[in-house]
Amino acid sequence: MPELAWLALLLFARLGTLFVLMPGIGEVTVPVRIRLVLALATLLIVYPTVSGELPDVPRSAIDVFGLIIWEILIGLGIGLAVRFVLSVMQVAGTTIAFQMGLGFALNVDPSQGTQGVLLGNFLALLGMVLIFVSDLHHLAIMGIVQSYDIFAVGGAIPIGDFTEYALMTAARAFEVAIQISAPFMVFGLVFYLGLGILSRLMPQLQIFLIAMPVNILGGFILLAAMLTALMALYIDHVREVMLVLFPS
Repeated sequence: MPELAWLALLLFARLGTLFVLMPGIGEVTVPVRIRLVLALATLLIVYPTVSGELPDVPRSAIDVFGLIIWEILIGLGIGLAVRFVLSVMQVAGTTIAFQMGLGFALNVDPSQGTQGVLLGNFLALLGMVLIFVSDLHHLAIMGIVQSYDIFAVGGAIPIGDFTEYALMTAARAFEVAIQISAPFMVFGLVFYLGLGILSRLMPQLQIFLIAMPVNILGGFILLAAMLTALMALYIDHVREVMLVLFPS
């Protein structure tokens, strides 16, 4: 029994940290008890697969706490990497909202528990729904099991690799966010250039009284026309990064 309790504690150190940070499940709107229950349920699934790779009970308390902290750090690194990946739609949605003149439309961001741009929150939630609909969460669950092969318990944490991957993931996230919002940036550039020319031609016209509703309407028409393609680009990005992080 002590060996079984030790192995469960060791698994829970990594899985619990992952489920606290995991997007969708680890949001502040999800009660902590539910996250812990999901982590325990996953522990029961993962245990038969990886129990043979886990070390025996250490003889000293220092080794026990060292291994637990090590596992928490690995779970923290993987969880933050996945959260970086899924921050794309929040960044893209905020950029799109400012181009459409909706930067002032704020609402509670369920992923952070703070105020966020309404359109960005909508796109982030839509992206999360599509991840579950397209079964990409199965890839994440498979990756949790494979993480014990990539990051062996008690092995050295590849700090350099983690740092390089974090930088690459952040850079790629901003790149994809700009690609998603690029049509709206072009639309905003052309629209405001036309407004500038029109204000020169008709100085007496109150141009911004007309520009604001036209800008919002044009932005929503463009969003409706391109939403499918934009979300497909996002899902492809998530799948690509997941396969890099958790190779099959």
